[in-house]
Amino acid sequence: MNRNWEAITHSIEQLITETATNLPQDVRDAIEKASMQEDAGTRAALSLSVIGQNIDCATQAVAPICQDTGMPTFWVHVPEGEHHKRWKESIHSAVVAATSKGVLRTNTVDSLTGENCENNIGIGMPVIHIAHWERDEAHVVLLLKGGGCENKNNQYSLPCTLPGLGLAGRDIDGVRKCILHAVYEAQGQGCSAGFIGVCIGGDRTTGYALAKRQLLERLDVPNENPVLAELERVVMDSANALGIGTMGFGGEATLLGVRACVAHRLPASFFVSIAYNCWAFRRQGIALDGDGAIASWLYPRGQSVQREPVAIAEGGSGRVVALHTPLTEQDVRSLRVGDVVLFSGPLYTGRDAVHKLLMRTAPPIDLQGAALYHCGPVVMKDGDAYAIKAAGPTTSMREEPYQAHILRTYGVRAVIGKGGMGKNTLDALREVGAVYCNAIGGAAQVYANAVRRVIDVHWAHLGIPEAMWHLDVADFAAVVTMDAWGNSLHQDVERSSFEKLTQFADRVFA
Repeated sequence: MNRNWEAITHSIEQLITETATNLPQDVRDAIEKASMQEDAGTRAALSLSVIGQNIDCATQAVAPICQDTGMPTFWVHVPEGEHHKRWKESIHSAVVAATSKGVLRTNTVDSLTGENCENNIGIGMPVIHIAHWERDEAHVVLLLKGGGCENKNNQYSLPCTLPGLGLAGRDIDGVRKCILHAVYEAQGQGCSAGFIGVCIGGDRTTGYALAKRQLLERLDVPNENPVLAELERVVMDSANALGIGTMGFGGEATLLGVRACVAHRLPASFFVSIAYNCWAFRRQGIALDGDGAIASWLYPRGQSVQREPVAIAEGGSGRVVALHTPLTEQDVRSLRVGDVVLFSGPLYTGRDAVHKLLMRTAPPIDLQGAALYHCGPVVMKDGDAYAIKAAGPTTSMREEPYQAHILRTYGVRAVIGKGGMGKNTLDALREVGAVYCNAIGGAAQVYANAVRRVIDVHWAHLGIPEAMWHLDVADFAAVVTMDAWGNSLHQDVERSSFEKLTQFADRVFA
């Protein structure tokens, strides 16, 4: 078949744009259902309302739902006899084009040098699974899975003993325990409430691949295997009884969907592989006609709803406190877990590379009293200025080895991120007088709209996501989850969810 490769490339670029900016309807429905289950006025209900608003903003602006546009993973099926090379070339060209337009963040780095390739093309990037089939049409499916939720994937080798759940044997009940343990371990760090794909069996490699493949299954279509369908139902009910909730703030919705599959295995091995996906569940697919144009979308496209704008400060159990940076110790000592802080003034981004540098190098600006934001934004050049296109938080726990030193050395008064941090950071917050604030993970458009302008960029050689961006913000809202008095909402939720986890230790499946 003579293909119009230019048309195919254009169609794949459209697929990338749709996937990054518009959640499919089955995902929207799952989020909306969870939102209706939360008690009004709680942090969980507030978070889900902001998430809904962010989804609609992204679709309307044709901008990334989350600033971490993830690892583009394609599944391609083409008619027999077609050369794979040309399809891969078209995908690469489409990825480069989408990156240049800010639809994809410059998200690919050399693992040895740390250098950002700036176009998302590298060794093994993007991931492309391509196969022939007997149909005449071609299908391309795309999953954009961010690093924060990718880091919460898990794999178990049965039999094993799981904290709180006891022995997980080589049977369906042992599988149930593994899935619940993986949900418990993720807490809010994978931008819960989330979705999971599960593979029972296979080897270590195929198990993970098939688990991720389950994320392509529609949520509104029942599992054809009755045993797996019952497993999914039981896991959903149990996981949502753990009380972890959206962002790990506590609440009724911890898991939004689960799909499981089974694969044969060796007698000596029994793996349970789990692919965790955040609420920003970005997957879409296209069927192409003979001319390379999009003939149909493989998942129902998401439709925005008319909703009243929700301010992050409008809910939750704490006070609403407006603060202007730089902050004083008195400012932060007055805050308590549960307070919503509206930050205005200078804000500095800093994630993995910045934190590593700050361990041995003084910052290029004075961080005394500063608010440091764990964020790798999507940034585009607009004339001589920069424009922030997406700016949600990244997972803070990766910075745990560095954060205490930075707090003690440079006088930072507020750290903003998602998912919470550990004991070393909590001790430093109490010692120096600083707070950790949890922003709503994935709410990249809501936070981008709080940025008035980019003042400057430091350490630009690190690449756009890893550079230190000096921003001017207004009413940038986040919830205090670790205060200057040694209190941590994350510890409280982890402790209470573990107590609930132990209630599911008894056998459910015979």
